[in-house]
Amino acid sequence: MDQAVRRRRRALFVFFLLAGIALSSWVTRTPAIRDRLDVSTGEMGLVLFGLSLGSMLGILCSGRLVSRFGTRPVVVWGTAVLICGLATIAAGALAASTPLVTAGLFLFGAGVGGGEVGMNIDATDVERLSGVTTMPTLHGCFSLGTVLGAGVGIAATAADVPVQWHLGGVTVVSVVLLSYAVPAIPPGTGRVDAGATREVRDAGAAVWKDRKLLLIGAIVLAMALAEGSANDWLPLIMVDGHGMGEAAGSLVYAGFAAAMTLGRFGGAYFLDRYGRVTVVRASAVSGGLGLLLVIVADSAVIAGIAVLLWGLGASLGFPLALSAAGESGPDETARVSLVAIIGYLAFLVGPPTLGFLGEHIGLRPAMLVVLAFVTCAAFLAPAVDVRGRREAVGEGA
Repeated sequence: MDQAVRRRRRALFVFFLLAGIALSSWVTRTPAIRDRLDVSTGEMGLVLFGLSLGSMLGILCSGRLVSRFGTRPVVVWGTAVLICGLATIAAGALAASTPLVTAGLFLFGAGVGGGEVGMNIDATDVERLSGVTTMPTLHGCFSLGTVLGAGVGIAATAADVPVQWHLGGVTVVSVVLLSYAVPAIPPGTGRVDAGATREVRDAGAAVWKDRKLLLIGAIVLAMALAEGSANDWLPLIMVDGHGMGEAAGSLVYAGFAAAMTLGRFGGAYFLDRYGRVTVVRASAVSGGLGLLLVIVADSAVIAGIAVLLWGLGASLGFPLALSAAGESGPDETARVSLVAIIGYLAFLVGPPTLGFLGEHIGLRPAMLVVLAFVTCAAFLAPAVDVRGRREAVGEGA
């Protein structure tokens, strides 16, 4: 593998790690922030709506921005906005200001939504240049980041560290990681020149009509929703739905993140041995079983163990479907962008909607929606088999 590609790959590891640390740092302190703001579950859903709005803005603009400027500025500025959002959340917690926390979540969502779409497009290019299965490992770094962030969050919760100082410290660490990773990302990846041929532009527009690609997008939607709902609500499900303390609820979330990390770092072995379709279907079955037990089991111990199945199941569907999208036809940028947009919309926008539903029927029953989507993903798994399709689509054009 070329040295520049190696450096670029390491930089992407850092970007994914940073995003995971930032996200889990916020998630593990959700109960503390809710108490600090003195809001109900439904009102917390309104606070999270700021995350949804920011996410939608970042996600919907990201593909166009990459086509115009390339992945480098989108990844860098997206990550910078994410860090500003984290700092604003910390300031809002310090001031016990619901509007300020909501504004911070808006910035956080915009940064994650825009930056991570660019990161996935860049990662697909690295995978192509290196010829090495990379996407699961990169997403594994995101999950590793969530484990590290959750571990610090649990310690901070147990030690009664004020949430604003905890998140402020994470902001400083994030700035250091961003400064390290920026130089290795080259300019120009994913950019479509102004003088591009009409055929290239038409290929980008045609991806929205590609039935196979949309089925891949449906798998991403389901598996991203399974991951995102845990990131936003799992600590509260365990605290409010299963009677655990805050520290124990955060520990269960850390178990989920650890299972995600294990699944993603070990995914390449199972992918090479059993193939994409089998791995995606097994992931959906595992995730669905874990979700079902969390919903119906009255034992907190059984629910806590089931979370590990949920995490293992949610680990590989998203990255494997992104790789399949990039191989499904011409104009890799447009294809990965479309599927990533679908995934991050589900990842970031779906969970707040579950909060509104949970206000009326409870968070545990609200997870039935996620279970239904994951069950559908098991039946849609054959869509990720795209062997030889890029050439076939190109010849058909």
